[in-house]
Amino acid sequence: MSTYRFKEDFVWGVATSSYQIEGAAHEDGRGPSIWDAFCSVPGKVVNGENGDVACDHYHRLEQDLDLMADLGMQAYRFSIAWPRVQPDGRGGFNEKGLGFYERLVDGLL
Repeated sequence: MSTYRFKEDFVWGVATSSYQIEGAAHEDGRGPSIWDAFCSVPGKVVNGENGDVACDHYHRLEQDLDLMADLGMQAYRFSIAWPRVQPDGRGGFNEKGLGFYERLVDGLL
């Protein structure tokens, strides 16, 4: 049996979905998302689970960044929760929501 070795230049990374990790669904001006609506329909999601808290990445951002660094992650693909950035889907932007993503990107850099 042979052992596979990754090339020296292989980039290890992780990926997340905003709804699945952020939580803080009703904080700092975040508006409702289509996932919030879907998860609130009885019978659509096992046990009525939702993303209201999720992994609480919104509150644990610094610890999560430290974990990624400790694990040696070299790449991170994340999605943006648009209801956090533009709560009404049009009009002005939510400064607290933009601030969260700014801290995230700054921490990743």
